Amino acid sequence: MSDFSIEANNLSKKFGDLPAVQDLSFKVRTGEIYGLVGPDGAGKTTTIRMLATIMRATSGEAKVAGYDLQRDVEKIRLKIGYVAQVFNLYQDLTVSENLDFFAGIYAISDEERNERKKELLRFSRLDRFLDRRAGLLSGGMQKKLAVSCALMHEPEILLLDEPTIGVDPLSRQELWDILLELNGRGVTLLVSTTYMDEAERFGRLAFIDKGKMIAEGTPAELKQRYAREVDSNSLEAAWRTLAGQGGDA
Repeated sequence: MSDFSIEANNLSKKFGDLPAVQDLSFKVRTGEIYGLVGPDGAGKTTTIRMLATIMRATSGEAKVAGYDLQRDVEKIRLKIGYVAQVFNLYQDLTVSENLDFFAGIYAISDEERNERKKELLRFSRLDRFLDRRAGLLSGGMQKKLAVSCALMHEPEILLLDEPTIGVDPLSRQELWDILLELNGRGVTLLVSTTYMDEAERFGRLAFIDKGKMIAEGTPAELKQRYAREVDSNSLEAAWRTLAGQGGDA
């Protein structure tokens, strides 16, 4: 097994003449929680969508689970789970039916599907809502259902685009409990967020802004490197320092 689950090298994406991601390079170690942190419009969603093979890069290279991002799309899709920022499951289907649908996509046998459903419903605490339509779930439960569907085929890597946005504090904590347990089982997590308190949970993280990497390291390293300039030992202070420098750090 490779030391790295994700390797991006000068990854770039343009929409017309507008650069959304510019020469982004980073590596995610196998089994770690890596964060993409930045404001709205920083390029986080575009980066994750490229790595999830939903969107083609304009230039640059990347490997996901050891496979080439441009040439091995189908192989990558078998290795990853993807949770979008906006709830994108079938709202007219029940919790159970959404899980069945994803089992069907990956041609999971009936016996394995039933076992996986039981485990995921128990894991996400959605077992009491088996027959509730997805559109009638709370925001927090919808996110947990999205994570459960993404895990149906037991991926090695989970890509999550701002999974806790619009979620109440209790559901945020419950969702993070699920993510931390997944990571404890060996799943590699790439998570984007705008919340600085969540950034403290990452093993390593990258501050990105306007599509560019402006700093990378562990939370402790980034706080030590930048926060002292504003006399505050916090990632938020570090981010403000970097933002004030226009990313020239």
